Amino acid sequence: MYFDSHAHYDDRRFNKDRAALLETELPNSGVVGIVNIGACMKTSVASVALAEKYPFIYAAVGVHPHNASQLKAADLETLRKLAAKPKTVAIGEIGLDFHYDHSPRDVQRHWFAQQLALAEQLDMPVVIHSREAAQETMAIIKESNVRNGVIHCYSGHLPMALEYIEMGFYIGLGGVVTYKNAEKTREVAKQIPLERLLIETDAPYLAPVPFRGERNDSAKLAAVVETIATLRDISQKAVSEATTANVKQLFSI
Repeated sequence: MYFDSHAHYDDRRFNKDRAALLETELPNSGVVGIVNIGACMKTSVASVALAEKYPFIYAAVGVHPHNASQLKAADLETLRKLAAKPKTVAIGEIGLDFHYDHSPRDVQRHWFAQQLALAEQLDMPVVIHSREAAQETMAIIKESNVRNGVIHCYSGHLPMALEYIEMGFYIGLGGVVTYKNAEKTREVAKQIPLERLLIETDAPYLAPVPFRGERNDSAKLAAVVETIATLRDISQKAVSEATTANVKQLFSI
């Protein structure tokens, strides 16, 4: 069984076969749960709609740093209302992305802090995106009182992962862990406490080996679990059971 802690099934790349995937193919592949993640106001609404339609899907609502420049103050109240929906379990995907800089960095910082404050007010976990902004992401989190969430698609070094865990966070790992050149990620997968590890796809992105370059989906978590199990020298069942329990613990499912 696999619980995908981070996916985007509202993405247009699933338009042709979304229903078949979510109604038949993924459940038949052992997928027992999915957290569908908002990246803007539109996709946050779509995530809630998917969660309301499918019993095994849950929603996170928030605005990705790429889209931070689109945010306005009134949107925080909309996010607050979406967060009150019964199957909304987190605020996210929020954070910083200094790789693409699709939104100005000062705008990213402002709305990251504002959404962290919203999560604190609502006592909800967060889903954090950080790319080429590791130190500043952690600094902004430390300035807040938020100490519950997941660092999505973690790409940093082991010491920072352990620091996040000490703070109270989980570490999300997906297809990148299967890439032979992803030495930092593979070391994190091997060394962090199993009770703080989540598995994810970021579907439709970041498909694992041997599907690299294809559209990703939650059935491909089997390859992620196999790699993590090999790295840790434990059974695949132990990885899948632990990560399923972890995501339920984090998101109060």
